[in-house]
Amino acid sequence: MKLTVVFRRLSAAILAIAVISGPAAALDRIRIHVSGTNEALQETLIEASLVVAAKREGRTQPETVFAAALSDYARLLDALYAEGYYGGVVHVYVDGREAAEIPLLRAPDTIREVAINVAPGPPFRFGEARIAPLPPGTELPERFRSGARARAPVVRNAVEAGIDGWRAAGYAKARTAGERVSADHRTATLDSVVALNPGPVARFGSLVIETPSAVRAAAIRRIAGLPEGERFSPAAMERVADRLRRTGAFASVSLKEAETLGPGGEMDILLSVADQKPRRFGFGAELSSLEGLTVSGFWMHRNIFGGAERLRFDAEVANIGGEYGTDFRLGARLETPAPFGPDTRAFAFVGLERLDEPDFLSDQVELGFGVGRRFGDSIETELGLSYLYSQTEDDFGNRTFSLLKLPASGIYDTRDDTLDPTEGFYLEAEVTPFLGLNDGTGSGVRTYGDARAYYGLGPERRFVLAGRVQVGSVAGAAIGAVHPDLLFYSGGAGTVRGQPYQSLDVDHGGGTESGGRSFIGLSAEFRARISERFGAVVFADAGYVGAESFYDGSGAWHSGAGAGLRYLTGIGPIRFDVAAPVGGNTGDGVQFYLGIGQAF
Repeated sequence: MKLTVVFRRLSAAILAIAVISGPAAALDRIRIHVSGTNEALQETLIEASLVVAAKREGRTQPETVFAAALSDYARLLDALYAEGYYGGVVHVYVDGREAAEIPLLRAPDTIREVAINVAPGPPFRFGEARIAPLPPGTELPERFRSGARARAPVVRNAVEAGIDGWRAAGYAKARTAGERVSADHRTATLDSVVALNPGPVARFGSLVIETPSAVRAAAIRRIAGLPEGERFSPAAMERVADRLRRTGAFASVSLKEAETLGPGGEMDILLSVADQKPRRFGFGAELSSLEGLTVSGFWMHRNIFGGAERLRFDAEVANIGGEYGTDFRLGARLETPAPFGPDTRAFAFVGLERLDEPDFLSDQVELGFGVGRRFGDSIETELGLSYLYSQTEDDFGNRTFSLLKLPASGIYDTRDDTLDPTEGFYLEAEVTPFLGLNDGTGSGVRTYGDARAYYGLGPERRFVLAGRVQVGSVAGAAIGAVHPDLLFYSGGAGTVRGQPYQSLDVDHGGGTESGGRSFIGLSAEFRARISERFGAVVFADAGYVGAESFYDGSGAWHSGAGAGLRYLTGIGPIRFDVAAPVGGNTGDGVQFYLGIGQAF
């Protein structure tokens, strides 16, 4: 394609004039004239101009402005090509002189005015638009077709789509083999014909670690799980990088393909990592008018034994200054990545708790272990075995619980942001069989489900509809033989805002109350982003608790509603909600809640 810049006076035309002014300095004024009446194109050219950028940034020294003026010829032509104009003429005048005609050794000492004149010419459309060969199933950009506007980025995107198609099919070294691009100025058409060379099929070779790391090389390879010997796949490469990033042991992970293939098509993958600081600590806080203050903190070591193992200690004090007793929690968890394959993990934990809840007081210790596995980007599963010992005081008396638990859980998460989601789904299911080991401790199964959905509306999803459904059930054991912490309650920040914490339970008569064996929680929110820093929310919650194992309507409902503000920060929104009861007889008055992140 023959593309030239012609420096001559513009013929008589209607000029669109944009004047960019600022404080008087070495450069007083910039004038931009674009033939025609295309205001969008004019704005595009203004944004592309280096002279304009220099003026806006206060870099108005003569040598800087002169260099920017010389660069603007190519910059503005590129901007024209990106919009499909291939017959454009560009002039850049520095104090009335064509910048390209000023000798470099006689650059001006002062520059007061830069004038840019652009005649874009007619917009071009594609004549012939073809890329070949392509692997089956490859989709080129819809705008890369005969008769469509011939924008230069469309051609680049089409070529990239063709190469990406071959790479996805296992041809890692696919490249362009030739191209024919020609512009016919008489018909204002652009022909673009590109030939691709897929090259040979590539297979994964070895993972070559190029940088030192405190994580052992054998552990890195085990976690990465590079499928050596298998057909090359960019998606498999990305999974390797994601597995290493998820350990938290590395601040950065970079994978590169070897330049050449081995005799059998094997291609080594070169890995560079930078270690994350091994130790980390953090804290959190939430405040409720009835539940009081909850403070929590943790300390974590990301690579305790050199295999990217994660050791974490957690502490929490809840209900400080609230209407109920104060809860204390201490816990430790050790997690090892990839013990049985690249997407698996193993863990062990121990926890000590004192729970001073409205219906019971429990001092308990639990220890256990388990394994987990991840499937793709969205699904995570876990299976564990634990032992719980507890001394409990409630309306059934002073009791001792000794039981085994076998929790199994799965999470499906497609949210775009865990703290402030605007689209996607979150689904969690948990099934926990439990076996009583002493008299008075029942055996059965506890199930729990949590489903959340988010739907963004308006530009940049400024408005969000959010909904949540929680369901729970305990079956197989009488309600008086189930540990109170396995039963269900409703009320408070996690279930029904506006109702007191755990205020909805089961009344057995005679002053005896306990948690329920069935539970339903419903929540709906409408979230609006008011400004860059602030958002607002209106919400309604409802909860059900029953003595039966499955919902039959014999239990009780209560509900609450309210509104809140969000202060949007880089780590998530700071939440302030005010709510009041709407239905039920479990509470009255206004409650408020303060925390980090959306309510759900």
